[in-house]
Amino acid sequence: MSSEDLKIPSRRKLLLVGIVALVIAGFIAAGGIVSRVKSNRELAQWTNQQAVLTVALAQLKQADQYQSLNLPGTIQAYRKAAIYARVSGYLKSWETDIGAKVQPGQVLGVIDTPDLDQQLAQAKATLASAQATAQLAAVTAQRWDFLAKRQVASQQSADNATSDAAAKKAVADAAQANVRQLEAMEAFKTLVAPFDGVVTARNTDIGALINAGNGAGQELFEVSDMDTVRIYVQVPQAFTAQLQPGLKATFEVPQFPGQHFDAKLVTTSNAMNMTSRSMLVELQADNSAKKFSPGTYCQVQFQIPGDPNMVQVPATALISGDHGTQVAVLGDGNRVVMKPVQIGRDFGDSVEVVAGLSSSERVIDSPPETLQTGDQVQLAAAAPAGR
Repeated sequence: MSSEDLKIPSRRKLLLVGIVALVIAGFIAAGGIVSRVKSNRELAQWTNQQAVLTVALAQLKQADQYQSLNLPGTIQAYRKAAIYARVSGYLKSWETDIGAKVQPGQVLGVIDTPDLDQQLAQAKATLASAQATAQLAAVTAQRWDFLAKRQVASQQSADNATSDAAAKKAVADAAQANVRQLEAMEAFKTLVAPFDGVVTARNTDIGALINAGNGAGQELFEVSDMDTVRIYVQVPQAFTAQLQPGLKATFEVPQFPGQHFDAKLVTTSNAMNMTSRSMLVELQADNSAKKFSPGTYCQVQFQIPGDPNMVQVPATALISGDHGTQVAVLGDGNRVVMKPVQIGRDFGDSVEVVAGLSSSERVIDSPPETLQTGDQVQLAAAAPAGR
């Protein structure tokens, strides 16, 4: 076999290998192009998805027939009397201490008043002298009148004696009035309870100096009637129209956690506090078990009549701006529609919408400030249950 015959197959093999290599290279190049196109398409799709805002829907709640309103309150005694001294002196004794149950007229304490005692003794002596003088003047006037009728003495002398007797009687009457006044003051030496109740304060002790009055003097005892207690609550202006006498309520106190007690609204002040824009209301509750003490903090829960046609939305769904209060509603094709609404009562974490919204609409919660009508959005995926 010649050398030329050997060269011909080798050239064919080389040509075949070259063609195969080109085909493989073409496949590789085509695969790269396809992969790059696919990556570009996925990147564009991801970019478009990122450009669309993801939002979550707010949980709307249709108003119930009754709505709960929780407010802080203060418990006070039904009646409370601060006992001050009407006379000055020293405390001689006290008969009741704090926590003692008392009846009307029961003695709380006794004041020793030596100065007043001496004034009364002096007044009585002055009265006796004035009465004796008046009696003598009256007898003298009768004698002069007898003599004047028999023309033994002048009528002028009889008239003078009569006038003198009248003046002496007036002096005796004034002395009598002074004695009665001092005797009345003497009665105030004994401090008594004004009504059925409990002694809730004793601010004095035996031998203490007592000054009369509630200016210079101090409160000696305090008596409180606690069979029924009053509960005072400041109610925001928005809720005052629904609070009428007779409305039932419940309250809790820290010393009895988890227990609810009944109360009834009895009256309102019918005036707004200029600072807080709230109205003071009074409730009453039975305290025959003596569980509640004056000055106790409590949490009062009112059941306010509501309107089932109204909708409550979270406060985070509201948008406030130049166009008033609005909410962002999800319309057809997940397009945003900004709707103006009219707000009613504010419950803190939620508000009542009285106009402009229905419970069937999809409201966006926490909408971005840049959100506008017509914007395309997408809903966030719902969180799996149990997370």
